Amino acid sequence: MQKYLFLVLWGFFSVFQPLRAEVIGSVNTTFRLVGANDKIVVEAFDDPRIPGATCHLSRAKKGGVAGSLGLAEDTSDASIACRQTGAIHLSQDISSGKANGEEVFKKSTSILFKTLQVVRFYDAKRNTLIYLSYSDKLVEGSPKNSISTVPILKWR
Repeated sequence: MQKYLFLVLWGFFSVFQPLRAEVIGSVNTTFRLVGANDKIVVEAFDDPRIPGATCHLSRAKKGGVAGSLGLAEDTSDASIACRQTGAIHLSQDISSGKANGEEVFKKSTSILFKTLQVVRFYDAKRNTLIYLSYSDKLVEGSPKNSISTVPILKWR
């Protein structure tokens, strides 16, 4: 019975996992005598609803003992660059646009309540996708943000 429960839970969580970014590389920024060094990590993810749109994020990651254990709160510093990497065909619900955007990526940056998010908007007049990355907290917001635009072009 426990074997079946494990399989059901594993199947549920593997289907409903949040979008994960692929780590491309990192550079150390601060030497730590104990624990991992502070670093800037570069990650990539493909927009889950728009094949042909890929984003790259760079973000600060705390090191030290707390960072090594996953207990440190990363800073809100992040940057985003998105590009068309294939043919893009928008579905009707995306091309109609949402004023508040649609979340395409979310990553926890602290043990409690702080996340790095990426939201997509569509500018119909300019036929352009806009990706906004920002960091927020449950208690207080953070004004640190970055945008990248992807003009939708004919793909060869």
